[in-house]
Amino acid sequence: MNFETFVDKVAQRARTSPDRAVELTRATVETLAERLTGGEVLDLAAQLPKPLQRMLKPHPDTEAADRFGAAEFVARVGQRAGVDGNAARDAVRAVFTTLREAVTSGEFEDVVVQMPRDYRDMVEPALAPDAMRR
Repeated sequence: MNFETFVDKVAQRARTSPDRAVELTRATVETLAERLTGGEVLDLAAQLPKPLQRMLKPHPDTEAADRFGAAEFVARVGQRAGVDGNAARDAVRAVFTTLREAVTSGEFEDVVVQMPRDYRDMVEPALAPDAMRR
């Protein structure tokens, strides 16, 4: 999937403009990069278009994931994107669903397994059988 298609899908799912979807995507993937181990960030980035790879790049000295829950994830996305909690949560769901379409199922499962249970309501829509058809 190319970057423009990724952004268009996020825009449709989050019901926003493509320009805003770029910002929401950036905020979400930067936060995701903080939450995943460095090796997993590299594995995920390898399956994504270059603009998303640049957003996901881990710090060279960072292998350990920053452990924070779903509420903190949404708060960080909201702060980065300048949106409220509801808009941030919708953006996170839209990006996760689009990530699911953009990478192999095994890679997406590797990402999900690093998330604690409180992420379930954001990740499960991406795991639903019809998520790939939206």
